Amino acid sequence: MRYYRQIILSHIGKEGQEKLNKSKVLIVGAGGLGSAAAYYLASSGIGYIGIVDPDIVELSNLQRQILHNEEHIGMPKAISAMINLKKLNSEINILPYPEEINKKNASELIKPYDIVVACPDNFKTRFILNDACFKLKKPLVIGAVSEFEGHVLNVIPPEGPCYNCLFEDAKDEDFVQGILAPVAGIIGSIQAVETLKILLSIGESLHGRMLIYDALKDIFREVKFLKNPSCQTCKQC
Repeated sequence: MRYYRQIILSHIGKEGQEKLNKSKVLIVGAGGLGSAAAYYLASSGIGYIGIVDPDIVELSNLQRQILHNEEHIGMPKAISAMINLKKLNSEINILPYPEEINKKNASELIKPYDIVVACPDNFKTRFILNDACFKLKKPLVIGAVSEFEGHVLNVIPPEGPCYNCLFEDAKDEDFVQGILAPVAGIIGSIQAVETLKILLSIGESLHGRMLIYDALKDIFREVKFLKNPSCQTCKQC
């Protein structure tokens, strides 16, 4: 009964739901994007969800990071996420990793999972995930937000293009950027949709396409991009 509204969809059915129940998804970042993505993936019945985040819950997080609450201020975000997701769906497995993902441990953390959902707030971590997923041939769903905008794209190894093809020269800023809270929810929700589509092999993936949302104009636009011949990440495969 929990998944009835999904099971009756012609693209999913009982077989598709069982596939989701057996799937393993790693979410990197339990902030604004990760909150929405995690809630919808948990409610959709993903059987195993890993949550990677080294930070603790702070009051300023609660404006957009709906996976947490006031009672969990000071608690590791990965643990807070596990507690609240289990309240939503006690039938699935939530594995918290209250640690930073880096070049040394990325492959080890990613290996057990079928797909990675990238929800960090910096380019450095996205590049690390991009490289690791390409080496392991794991699909990667990347989201990012800033101020009133956000975007989503997928990386599907071994085929390019990858994240590095599009953002090769991108660098992190030294200042804290503002964000309209619901924008994070919209982008994180789209990441959940893309993850489910990839796991179920349905629809058209955002592979080689970046979907951009502008909240001030309330419009979506699409940017297509090709594999960069000089991309070092793509050359690995």
